[in-house]
Amino acid sequence: MDDRPATHAALIARIAALDVRAPYCDASVLTREVEALRHASHLAGFDAAVTVAHFIGTALLRGGNPGVHGWLSLLAQAIDCETQDLAACDLWATACAERLAA
Repeated sequence: MDDRPATHAALIARIAALDVRAPYCDASVLTREVEALRHASHLAGFDAAVTVAHFIGTALLRGGNPGVHGWLSLLAQAIDCETQDLAACDLWATACAERLAA
């Protein structure tokens, strides 16, 4: 049985819930939550989301709440991405690196 649609829906719901709580969380809580999302994405084969989650973690390590709403939006888009291969991950990494550098 393919539980990918259910996993997709659960991840999107978790991201939405975190997005609501994010303005009231400190960086350590956000980091833990993003790491949990990264791990769940990895297990489910949403590799583009794993890539984005790594960059969110890097942004959080730089300090504070670095526009988390925008980062979480990118994470949801990465989960929605139809292509989850290495080339897609490279494109997501490039987009995240540019965002991080800005």
